[in-house]
Amino acid sequence: MQTLVHEFFPAQDASSRRLWIMLHGLGDSIEGYRWLPEAMQLPWMNYLLVNAPDEYYGGYSWYNFAGDLSDIVPGVERSRKLLFQVLDAQRAAGFPTEQTILGGFSQGCLMSLDVGLRYPHRFAGIVGISGYVCEPEKLVKELSPVARQQRLLITHGTKDPMVRFAETRAQIKLLEDAGVNLEFHSFEKAHTIAGEEELDLIRKFVRAGYAVVGQ
Repeated sequence: MQTLVHEFFPAQDASSRRLWIMLHGLGDSIEGYRWLPEAMQLPWMNYLLVNAPDEYYGGYSWYNFAGDLSDIVPGVERSRKLLFQVLDAQRAAGFPTEQTILGGFSQGCLMSLDVGLRYPHRFAGIVGISGYVCEPEKLVKELSPVARQQRLLITHGTKDPMVRFAETRAQIKLLEDAGVNLEFHSFEKAHTIAGEEELDLIRKFVRAGYAVVGQ
């Protein structure tokens, strides 16, 4: 059985059950997010960085993309199953989904939305950065029973040359119209994270998630 390579970064508070699972973008890896725990300044947060399953030019990818969105579906479905296994394993290890943040960048954003809105347990929050949605109409039909109780933060760049802003915004509106509880924020940025301004928005969203679930 295929499993995903991942690395755990413990919180300063050894008793904390709060967990942030971060999914990288195309061609990246765990190495690209080692900065995250220090940058987020959340001493009570554990982190799990996960490598996508397919090798891609020195990094990894969650699904094959050759220009046609229909080509990505088999890879997305395969990666979804693998990420469900990761989430189940973390629950078994004592990290409740209700205290878990699921987040990702670009391809990792797509996987976070795809998995987070189908997984049968509520998260402390779902964060999607500079990504898009795989088959949004189908996703709306396959929302989990708790999907409309999830909290989502989606950010995107108005100058993103790789994942066009207007297309992503239209997809996100489909989710909003279906009753998904999400915040959408635009930044004047390309295909990247907009420094401390964006990190602070994410940090505040994460903190608020634990207040919401009473942790």
